[in-house]
Amino acid sequence: MITCSRGHAYTGSAPCPVCWPGGRKNNKNQKRAATAGIVEAALKKIGTPKKAKASAWFFKTGKGQYGYGDVFLGVTVPEQRMIAKEYQALPLNEIDRLLKHPAHECRMTALLILSRQFAAADETARTTIVHFYLAHTPRINNWDLVDGSAPTILGAYLVDKLRDILFKLARSNNLWERRIAILATLAFIRRGEYEDTFAIAKILLKDPEDLIQKAVGWMLREVGNRSRPIEEGFLKKYAAVMPRTALRYAIEKFSEKQRKAYLAMRQLPS
Repeated sequence: MITCSRGHAYTGSAPCPVCWPGGRKNNKNQKRAATAGIVEAALKKIGTPKKAKASAWFFKTGKGQYGYGDVFLGVTVPEQRMIAKEYQALPLNEIDRLLKHPAHECRMTALLILSRQFAAADETARTTIVHFYLAHTPRINNWDLVDGSAPTILGAYLVDKLRDILFKLARSNNLWERRIAILATLAFIRRGEYEDTFAIAKILLKDPEDLIQKAVGWMLREVGNRSRPIEEGFLKKYAAVMPRTALRYAIEKFSEKQRKAYLAMRQLPS
């Protein structure tokens, strides 16, 4: 017996037959007739006020916070992934509508669908998807939206191409475009390529935004997960001028002795 997130008990495999009338039998028809409105309705059907309230708190939607004004339907990421899989054939014009929706989960599900499409696409279609992605960066406007799409779409596309766009994004006035720039390099890190991660990290080294400092430190740590000596080569040059948050993220997996040594290298503010 399985219980879905809304408390419906059923047997067999997902999806829940109450939340998803017709189950998988209508899957092909649903894909063929998919629209942004249908995806939105599917999200709203399984969302709950309790989870919406918790998400609004978690993503800092209060006045003056980075997520101010964002609204939530109360749908978990696994549930969004299930919906994205169900409607993965959604046309780009309908994905556009989802990305313009005020609800956070609509934008996230749009990006999950776009990531699935990119992974299955040929080179021509991938180019179209990346141009679409870059045209919609104003709607990729929270850290989870960036983190779930920049490496798998933009980064994956650029593994064998010139990466000038990342340096342009790294110098953007838009917080989320700067985060896209550094997160996209995760695709290169996974291939053992670290040069562009370091180059963009240097551009963002003194970025005042906490979410950029965390992203820079995280990507440096990802380099260290694969080659600690290479990460330390960067840290020995720049730890003294790195923001404390970025440095702490970068050295998270170091021994206590090493962490203290690197933190001691930081220059005290004048």
